[in-house]
Amino acid sequence: MQKLKITVLNDNTAGRWCRAEHGLSYMIEADFTVLFDTSSSDLIAYNAKILNIDLQQIGTIVLSHGHDDHTGGLSLFEGQQLVCHPDTFLKRTRKSNGTELGIKWSEDEIRSEFDLVLSRDPIQLSGQIYFLGEIPRLTEFESKTTAFEKADGTDDFVLDDSGLAIVTSKGLVVISGCAHSGICNMTAHAMKVTGIEKVYLVIGGFHLQSDDATTQKTIDWMKSMQVEQVIPSHCTSFSAQAAISKSFRFVPVKSGNTIEIG
Repeated sequence: MQKLKITVLNDNTAGRWCRAEHGLSYMIEADFTVLFDTSSSDLIAYNAKILNIDLQQIGTIVLSHGHDDHTGGLSLFEGQQLVCHPDTFLKRTRKSNGTELGIKWSEDEIRSEFDLVLSRDPIQLSGQIYFLGEIPRLTEFESKTTAFEKADGTDDFVLDDSGLAIVTSKGLVVISGCAHSGICNMTAHAMKVTGIEKVYLVIGGFHLQSDDATTQKTIDWMKSMQVEQVIPSHCTSFSAQAAISKSFRFVPVKSGNTIEIG
């Protein structure tokens, strides 16, 4: 089994050498290399140069969902396989002020530039890496409200929200962009899809806004599943991260960080 390496091309916090913006982009290397999300802009090109990474050598890109802070960097690429949920291309806005936050390109435009693979179902991308597809929303405390709406004015619960599961020698690693579907729902689905019950690490955006009941129930759920490491980042508020750190000690994610497992 190949060692897993996660390189943070961007998260919300700058590292020593790498810049940051609101967004998320991780390069995943195991028995296959995947770029997970592309952040908000072309910033990842600057950070990749600092890290001596040739982005054009990455053959597959996976999008966690269709929000602009995860898809903006697609302008840097052409010709790669692009894997995502069919709802990635929905028109969507924020309820609070009506601003658009969806992907900047239409499905037809993306299809003309990429080898587009749309799936609601999980896809095994390699021996170790799985795209999770649409996440069943089963917990009673996650994904019950939404701040977004579709073009027709109906609630947008971001059904395209997905993630990656990677099989490692230490257990399952679950990687989330924003976890609009609920990070516990995502982790449970990853266990079902892979058939692996031992979860070593859950990392990425958790979309937890404060140290509230949902955050505490998330912590309790992770502890009940005996997850070894939980590392929240991106859209997880400082107070929620602080609450999680009381049960799961972690080093905050910064652009340029690397994590190696196995």
